Amino acid sequence: MNFKNRDIISIHDFSKDELLSILKTARYMEKNPNTNLLKGKILAALFFEPSTRTRLSFISAMEQLGGEVIGFATSNITSIKKGETLWDTIKMVEAYSDVAVIRHPMEGSARLAAEASSKPVINAGDGANQHPTQTLLDLYTIQKVKGKLDNLHIGMLGDLKYGRTVHSLVTALSHFKPTFYFIAPQALQMPQTYLDELKEKKIKFYLESNLMKVSKKLDILYATRIQEERFADPIEYEKYRGIYKLDTSLLPNIKKDLKIMHPLPRVDEIDKSLDETEHAVYFEQAANGIPVRKALLALVLGKIK
Repeated sequence: MNFKNRDIISIHDFSKDELLSILKTARYMEKNPNTNLLKGKILAALFFEPSTRTRLSFISAMEQLGGEVIGFATSNITSIKKGETLWDTIKMVEAYSDVAVIRHPMEGSARLAAEASSKPVINAGDGANQHPTQTLLDLYTIQKVKGKLDNLHIGMLGDLKYGRTVHSLVTALSHFKPTFYFIAPQALQMPQTYLDELKEKKIKFYLESNLMKVSKKLDILYATRIQEERFADPIEYEKYRGIYKLDTSLLPNIKKDLKIMHPLPRVDEIDKSLDETEHAVYFEQAANGIPVRKALLALVLGKIK
């Protein structure tokens, strides 16, 4: 399977076999560090929005493979401040690098960047739309901690309307015959377009606002923060802030092998009392960003098949 020069924009663009191939490559990268694989290659890290894990893990992955990184962590220091268009920024960066990773608040920005560039572009999050590399590390984590991806009962909790991580993950997991439980207040429920997609694929899902009504059925509980930056009205955000708070009181009401995931950063939705339990895998999840992003960089640069 050849991914050379391929853009990583939306999880919709990948088949089940392609997803599994990427995960297989990530396992290989985790077991076989190659410090010179991308020697002489340059990654442009273009972060127009704040990021900790995604930006640093891409930088770490590139440098661990012997490549170099240019870019920025805020648009305030770029010519965007002078009125330069995103298209022109990408055309410029194309001349300076071999691959670009972009995070931008505008939905569709990564697709636009890919159209502007002849070099591969990787979407690190475009508004509330997609975050495909997060999805791949989420799949990688589930596969590692559960030993499989098929036929799992997956609960998604919190801000499902604005949370781009759950949008991409629902699409990816739909290849593996899951049962979904979408746990959110009605105003923050999973967008109808994703529910329609699941209906079309004949995948079972349930809408719920009370976690305790479904908690004992879950193999994975994927928690998300309420996305303050996506709310147009601060008063509306305050209405939902802190609506779900996971702590050790949850433990009597779950399966013994439930795993709790979170894309991070967390605010107050997971208490630190859960961190040392066997159920918490969110820090391992974040660490899995390294082998997954190593795999993607090596694949799109044609250094591994």
